[in-house]
Amino acid sequence: QCDLKGLWRNELGSNMTILATNTAGTFSGSYHTAVAATNKQILASPLQGVQQHPSAKRNPTFGFTVQWQFSDSTTAFVGQCFVDHRGKETLETMWLLREEVLSHKDTWKATRVGTSIFTRVK
Repeated sequence: QCDLKGLWRNELGSNMTILATNTAGTFSGSYHTAVAATNKQILASPLQGVQQHPSAKRNPTFGFTVQWQFSDSTTAFVGQCFVDHRGKETLETMWLLREEVLSHKDTWKATRVGTSIFTRVK
């Protein structure tokens, strides 16, 4: 069974801490990114999420949002937790980052998309 609680790191060196998931499947935590398109100081940012049927599934799906504390943007992640035959857990995710733009005519450049794979640190 995959447990989201703990410290995770992705392939770019970003760290994410997820606190305990409650019985409804909701969780919170923090995200400290290793990469950002800003020259401001990068700060740990809060995350809020939900896991689908936390006690019923071996490889649950989940989603969470990160409210960046150093920029006018928000990122939404969706993913699934997997456990390999050795017990190694990974979180495979896809994300959308939306940054604030000054007018609707700039919407075309306001959203980025990508993937991240997280592995458990502890």
